[in-house]
Amino acid sequence: MDDIANDISTTIGRRIHTERTMRDWSLAELAERSGVSKAMLSTIERGMTSPTAALLVRIAAAFGMTLSTLIARAELQGGGLLREADQPVWRDPDTGYVRRHLSPVSDMPLELIKVHLPAGARVSLPAASYAFIKQQIWLISGQLEFTEGDVVHRLEPGDCLALGAPSDCIFHALEAGADYLVALVRG
Repeated sequence: MDDIANDISTTIGRRIHTERTMRDWSLAELAERSGVSKAMLSTIERGMTSPTAALLVRIAAAFGMTLSTLIARAELQGGGLLREADQPVWRDPDTGYVRRHLSPVSDMPLELIKVHLPAGARVSLPAASYAFIKQQIWLISGQLEFTEGDVVHRLEPGDCLALGAPSDCIFHALEAGADYLVALVRG
């Protein structure tokens, strides 16, 4: 693991430990609520591995928050301006999915996230990851096949999709990969 990935993994791991401790949960309780093994949770909390998006979504959902909120709490400091150099960037080690958190920490319920999904990559997220949010996806470049439950949407650059009721979703970048903006509203 390179130094940047190691720093991010350590920061995320510390945040998960803090969230668990604030709730007075044991590792076993978080494992039961998230469906992630105690051994994996311990490894993540100690910053010994870079967790996948799928694992982080399950952990965040156990805390009653979105993946965005979990990463934002791990990486961001207060202030109304978040410069590009300070925007947290996270890479899924399994898929190459790269996620840049654009929004500064605030009480505003809106968050903006820019995602790059490499050509051919596929990311599956369970309905639980959408339970606390409403979101729209705006495709900046490339082609994105987005499966929402049983419905498949094929997005071209400039297309914007508002997601419906929470359902299992799959993001699949086609030949050219995909760069897209996710706008989400909590609550």
